Amino acid sequence: MLLTGVVALALLVWRIGLRPDLAAFAYLACVGAVLGAVDIALRRLPDPLTLPSYPIGAALLGAAAAFTDDGGDRFVDALIGFGVLWGLFVLQWVVLPRALGLGDVKLSGVLGLYLGWLGYDAWTFGVLAMFVFGGLYSVALIVLRRASRGATIPFGPFMLLGTLAAVLVHA
Repeated sequence: MLLTGVVALALLVWRIGLRPDLAAFAYLACVGAVLGAVDIALRRLPDPLTLPSYPIGAALLGAAAAFTDDGGDRFVDALIGFGVLWGLFVLQWVVLPRALGLGDVKLSGVLGLYLGWLGYDAWTFGVLAMFVFGGLYSVALIVLRRASRGATIPFGPFMLLGTLAAVLVHA
């Protein structure tokens, strides 16, 4: 978990640099490493880590907006990204409740906030990457006969990995 957080943080510092939004993304890297490890181990994304990430992420990105060119527009895009991704996950959870856990739904809004900050292309890339990474992992499990078609996997790590990939490509 510690190594994952350090590597994610180092990649973000390398890609983002010393911009005002680095603190927000550094927070996401740290809490994301813990959330990913917990989801792998326990198959849950605990509310004490997920829910505070909404106001903390919004506050850090809001503070960065004041010192960023087009920061106001980016912050509005972040709020839209939050709402749309959260809405998509809620819809999927309502229609196919066994396909996602409620923790995944709660995490989706946080990740949508950050992806929205980076813009539409990053948001789209990140969302697609989440499902591609999770799908490839699931197919690999089936091919290797380590799981059957109806098996469930912890999806939070793939959500976080997809978001990291989008940040690395679009920051």
